[in-house]
Amino acid sequence: MAGLDESTVDVLIVGAGPTGLALAAQLRALGVGFRIVDRATDAVHESRALAIQARTLEVLTPLGLGAELAAQGDAATVLLMHFANSTAEIPLFDEGFDETSFPYLLFLSQAKTERILADRLAQAGTPVERGVEFRTLAHDAGAVTSTLDTAAGEVVIRSRYVVGCDGAHSAVRHSSGIRFPGTAFPQSFVIADLEADALETGRVHVYLAADGMMFFFPLGSPATWRMLVMASPTAATEAPTLEAVQAIVGRYTTDPVVLRDPVWLTNFTVHSRRAESFRAGPVFLAGDAAHIHSPAGAQGMNTGIQDAVNLGWKLALVCQGLAGETVLDSYQSERLPVARSVLRMTDRAFRVATSRNPLFRWFRPRAAAVVVPMALRIRLLRRIGFLVVSQLGIGYRKSPLSVEGRPRLGRRARAGDRLPDSAITVNGHATTLHRSLPSGFCLLCCGPAGEWPEHVELGGPRPALVQVIRLSSAGGPGVWVDPTQQALRRMGLRPADTAQFLVRPDGYIGYRARGADLSGVRAYLESL
Repeated sequence: MAGLDESTVDVLIVGAGPTGLALAAQLRALGVGFRIVDRATDAVHESRALAIQARTLEVLTPLGLGAELAAQGDAATVLLMHFANSTAEIPLFDEGFDETSFPYLLFLSQAKTERILADRLAQAGTPVERGVEFRTLAHDAGAVTSTLDTAAGEVVIRSRYVVGCDGAHSAVRHSSGIRFPGTAFPQSFVIADLEADALETGRVHVYLAADGMMFFFPLGSPATWRMLVMASPTAATEAPTLEAVQAIVGRYTTDPVVLRDPVWLTNFTVHSRRAESFRAGPVFLAGDAAHIHSPAGAQGMNTGIQDAVNLGWKLALVCQGLAGETVLDSYQSERLPVARSVLRMTDRAFRVATSRNPLFRWFRPRAAAVVVPMALRIRLLRRIGFLVVSQLGIGYRKSPLSVEGRPRLGRRARAGDRLPDSAITVNGHATTLHRSLPSGFCLLCCGPAGEWPEHVELGGPRPALVQVIRLSSAGGPGVWVDPTQQALRRMGLRPADTAQFLVRPDGYIGYRARGADLSGVRAYLESL
C-alpha cells in the first residue's frame, strides 16, 4: 500500500464512510494534514443510508459539496400515507421552503454519497487508502501510535489525533476502552432496492397496518425504490427472497403493488447504543462509532456527518496552533446531547411503529387514519416536526463556545443557534446566506453601511482566522445585500440596527453583540 509507513500526520481518520469522508473534506478545506484509511478494499455498492437532511446539505455547502449532492439526488417533498380505506397526502417540509436552500428530504444512495465525497478527496490529492485495517493504538504525551494491517504487512502511523469513524463495531472505540452500552430490539427488518409497479413516483409511500409500517422511498439508482418493512417473526432469520417480500406486501395493502427486479435484498436488526464518551485523550469517536439507533426519521448518517463537521474545524484550529486543546472539549459537550436526543426520539418512534401489543396492533392503523391528517393541518406542529427531522433546530446555546457579548441583543438568533438562512445578493448575484458562508469563521457586520468602514479591520491576535463581511439592506462596495430585510429580521435586527455575529465554520453563531465595537469578538477569539 503506497504511502503507508511509519510517519507522523496531524489526524488519522479510521473509516471512509460518510462521516469519515466529511471529516476529511473539512480538514482538507482548512489545510490540515490527515490520512483516511478503511479496511474495505472497495467502496460500498449498496444504498444503505438513503436520506440526507437539509442541515447536512447546509454544513457541506461551504466545502463545495451541498449543491453537488442535491443535484445528484431525488428531492422528495410529499409523503403519501396509505390507510385501509383512504390515503393522505402530507407535504414534507412545506414549513421550511423559505428557511433553507434545501427545503426537502434528499434521497441519494449511500454509495453515490460516498463516491462524490471520495472523488473530491482524490481530486485534491488525498485519496482514501483502502485495504488498511486498524488494529490497536497507544498514546504518549506527543502523539498516538496506531498499528494497522495491510496486504503488505503491518504498518505504524503516528498522529496527533485519531478519529474513529469506523462504525458500530469500531476498533478504535474498543482499543480506547470506551464502553458502548445500549439495547438490541427483537424485531428484524427487510430492506430491498427494487422496482415496484403501481407506485406514484416522486413520493414517499407509507402503508399502515396492524403489523406496523411499510415504506417505499424514491431511490432512482440502482433501482427506483427502496423498500423497508418489518420481517415476519418466522422469516426473521432467513435470507429474504422476492417471493417472501411480495407476500409481506400483501399483509399491508390490497393495492396492486407488484415487486420485481431486486438489486439488493437483505435482513437487518436494530440496536440503540451510545458511547459513554466521545473522547479519550487524543482519540475521538464520530458517527456510528459513537451512536447507533433505529432508522426512524432518517437521522443516522446525518448525525454522523454533523459530528464530523463539528469536530473538524476544532481539530484544524488546534493543529494549526490557533487554539488551545481545551477547544476540543466542546466536541463532546455539544454533540453528546444531540446523540442522546436523537436516540430518545428514534427509540420512541420505533416502539410506536413496531409494537406487537394486541391492543396497539388494533389501534395503530385506525387511530393514524384519523389523527395524522388532523394533526398535520396544524401549522405549528408541522413546523416543529420540520425543525426536528431536518436537524435545523439543533443548537449549542449551553456550549462554552457560545458567548453573548455586550451590549446584548434580543432573543432571536442567539449565540449557539444556527445562523438563520435567507435570500441575499452578493456582487449582484442572488444567493443565500448559507450558500455564501466560507469554510472558516465569518464575522457578519450588520447594519447601515455608514456604521462600518469600507474595510473592517478586526485586528487583534487572530485576524487571519476570520473573513469579515458587511451585511446591510443597502448596497455598497463588498457589501452582502439583504434586499428584503428578511435576513436581518431573522437575526432579530431592524435595518437601522448595528450588530456583529461571529459565525463558526459549521454555521452556528459563536458570538454576537450589539454595536460596532469589536473588542468583545477579539476577546472571544483570543479565548480560543
